[in-house]
Amino acid sequence: MDKYTPRERIGMICAGEKPDRFAASFWRHFFHLENNAEGTAEAMLRFQKKFNWDFMKVNPRADFHIEDYGFKHTFSTDEFKKHDKTHFPIKKLSDWEKLPEVTPQSKALEEHLRCVSIIRKKSDSALPVLMTLFNPLGIAGRMIEDKQLLVEWMREHPDVIHGVLEKITVTFEKYAEELRNAGSDGLFYATLQWASGDMITWDEYKEFGVPYDLRILKASGSDSLNLLHVCASNNYLRELIKCDYPVSMYNWEPDDPTNVPLDIGVDLISDKAIVGGVDMTGWLLQGYPDEIGYKIDEIKEKFDSSRVIIGPGCAIPPEVKYENLEIIRKKL
Repeated sequence: MDKYTPRERIGMICAGEKPDRFAASFWRHFFHLENNAEGTAEAMLRFQKKFNWDFMKVNPRADFHIEDYGFKHTFSTDEFKKHDKTHFPIKKLSDWEKLPEVTPQSKALEEHLRCVSIIRKKSDSALPVLMTLFNPLGIAGRMIEDKQLLVEWMREHPDVIHGVLEKITVTFEKYAEELRNAGSDGLFYATLQWASGDMITWDEYKEFGVPYDLRILKASGSDSLNLLHVCASNNYLRELIKCDYPVSMYNWEPDDPTNVPLDIGVDLISDKAIVGGVDMTGWLLQGYPDEIGYKIDEIKEKFDSSRVIIGPGCAIPPEVKYENLEIIRKKL
């Protein structure tokens, strides 16, 4: 019998206090159910009921951020297949001038406010719920089929791109506030591929990423339970740690050899919780329960439950067997 609720346990870990047991959370897409608020909410709630994770990361269809800007796709009916992208609204620099005004009440954004509201009403109040939100640079990048075009425009037309990022940021500052009003405890805030040396330089991310990131995270409220998810290989985790992001947790893929390993990350991030430790495309996907149980025991021996929340470095593949997740839950 647990001594603490998930909310109490996560709160203790974020404060550097030792909880009653290791905490854990995992998240994944349910592509065939992501085409409306009710389907997404019910998929999240069923997954949570099955495993009783210590926080819920709401995992919506990724491109809900850009549908109201004119992006189009065909919804998947296959649990294991992504949606087909059919139209990108930005093809040339001048297209940014046609970017429509988007508000939290626009169709796709409002749909996901309803999704969060449904989840909050149907879940235990002791469960922290974090809503996924992409950064403005990532949102802009997803409107273009060839991401390198945005890199070129950042370098050749910085004023234009800053104007675009400002417009997106104003919308998602308001959206961050509305997500809290809908029942989210905070943001699972993702930098996508942009906070990575494989995409742009650190100086470029410091100019085109960091200021806008900080505004949206701050807009979610001083009491918001925020997590910074630093995506991609060769990422700028070391640099971002120094930028005083208003977050309680960090998450990245430490199993990627180009990224900071988990043990070094624990030393670097001394005042925040870290979510990670599980190789989601390696032993979690390919292993068997006995092997996975051994891996979890290793994590528990190596790390402190007051610092590390057991989890993946990104959304787990939908092909991961539930028996592999069940052994993790039992081992906590």
